[in-house]
Amino acid sequence: MKQRKTAYLALYEAVRQEITEGTWPYGTRLPSRRQMARDRGVSVITVEHSYELLCQEGYVESRPRSGFFVCFRQADSFALPSAREGVRPTVRFASPPENAFPFSVLARTMRRVLSEYGEIILNKAPNAGCGELRQAVSRYLVRNRGIRVDAEQIIIGSGAEYLYGLVVEMLGRDRVFAIESPSYEKIEQVYRARGVRCELLPLGHDGIRSVALKSTAAQVLHITPFRSFPSGVTASASKRLEYLQWAGEGDRYIVEDDFESEFSLLRKPEETVFARAERQNVIYLNTFSRTVSPSIRVGYMVLPPRLREVFSQKAGFYSCPVPAFEQYVLSVLLDSGDFERHINRIRRQERKKERQADT
Repeated sequence: MKQRKTAYLALYEAVRQEITEGTWPYGTRLPSRRQMARDRGVSVITVEHSYELLCQEGYVESRPRSGFFVCFRQADSFALPSAREGVRPTVRFASPPENAFPFSVLARTMRRVLSEYGEIILNKAPNAGCGELRQAVSRYLVRNRGIRVDAEQIIIGSGAEYLYGLVVEMLGRDRVFAIESPSYEKIEQVYRARGVRCELLPLGHDGIRSVALKSTAAQVLHITPFRSFPSGVTASASKRLEYLQWAGEGDRYIVEDDFESEFSLLRKPEETVFARAERQNVIYLNTFSRTVSPSIRVGYMVLPPRLREVFSQKAGFYSCPVPAFEQYVLSVLLDSGDFERHINRIRRQERKKERQADT
């Protein structure tokens, strides 16, 4: 049975679409919460939650004693930095302690896999990863990230660094890769070790600075739109659109590294660049090393349909380095709901701490 969408998410999506289509132009004041509630036939609380999401994702800004104003516009692409720099609120995130995933749940799942799969766990995994895990990831992405893909588009690897290498094998070493500055140091290290020339693009308050993005000679853009490390910068909705517009010219690609996004304290995780791409030139990456355990060196890469054959020809011969046993364990965690219950528990704890700190 299809799960019914909550009222505040439905309203959020409706207003967001109206903003991006120009019904509410840049600078327009949205109706007050009470007026919007009357107009849409919903509660004031529903409107409050929807407006909060719109603010946190960079579509709307709240001005004290003035109301809510649209701050998203198509024309922001490649614009000079705004004098109002810093308007976009910092996206909050949860910082779970080490080994936060319940060991008892992990141990129970491992025992279940040993019992149900038996000697199958000794078999060599297919090059792209076990079908069970690829299918479980596909279902998880639909539920939580708004990404609808076939399991065949998902490649399993031993963490993000291994997957960065596969990206180079697939797209080629002759391309220039642009990365955020500052960024997670191993991104640059892996690319340079593979013989790739890298350009460092400075970050502003809401993502890569427009002037740097416009002038880069790169053909591949590696971004970490959710809370880039170590700066903590999260790309705004306008900036994510700018990335896609950049990739809309010539033979360009985006590598979207979505590490740690599960621990966002938003009621709904921010929309991925992959989900908004129309040209099938965005590659999505994520891992389980932060959400389950650093010792679980498992990540996954989601390819757009037109790159599946390219990957198969250029990098599909590599054997999957992740043991089948770990893949089956992760697939059970995803399909049983234990993984999402753990994420939601951490997020509830962090929200509670935040509320207590505010009082």
